[in-house]
Amino acid sequence: MRSRAASIAKMTIGSADAQAAIAPRTTSTYADFLRGLWDDPKAVSAPTPSGRALAHAIAAEVDPHTPGLVVELGAGTGTITSALIERGIREERLILFESVPAFHTLLSRRFSRATVRGADAFRFDRDLPEGARIAAVVSGIPLLNYPMAERICLIERALDRQGPGATFIQLSYGWWPPIPPGMGVRLSRRVIFRNFPPAHVWIYRRSAAKCAQSLGTKAS
Repeated sequence: MRSRAASIAKMTIGSADAQAAIAPRTTSTYADFLRGLWDDPKAVSAPTPSGRALAHAIAAEVDPHTPGLVVELGAGTGTITSALIERGIREERLILFESVPAFHTLLSRRFSRATVRGADAFRFDRDLPEGARIAAVVSGIPLLNYPMAERICLIERALDRQGPGATFIQLSYGWWPPIPPGMGVRLSRRVIFRNFPPAHVWIYRRSAAKCAQSLGTKAS
């Protein structure tokens, strides 16, 4: 695994130089990305960090006027986090989950007013403030690297944890959705060709009726 990470990192050094020429401000962030890729290749979605077009496409699916916390799973270097803040979501409303040490350190430094957790993102609900309301869950976890049962469990848990109009937004580089939509869940997607490599944004939204039914089942 470590040798695979090293080979990917070597292949992307040229990309680092190119990105520095195009956008010098991102050079240090890209170096942090390579350190995170070396630490845990399986936890990283692609050999390059998400671009601004992709980050803003994801952030656009979050309504900043919906009350509650916005949870970001697998926040990486914080590209999507920055887009969420630009979208109008206050930094204090963000809870970022990132288990890769290099990324966790970077996020804590860049977003000092957000809550940054190093806990397992697949069990994020165990590390939320008690009784906290959740406005949306955004995920950069490379779900296609995990078994289908774990993907289903994560997305259903994220939808169950929210109120009416529950939203789960998933970044993916696969052409097929991480899981098929369940009953009462609408699935839509956006393809972002301006990202390298081209990426998909999969949006799972649960209807208010289904959400009320789920909450009623839990209460009984």
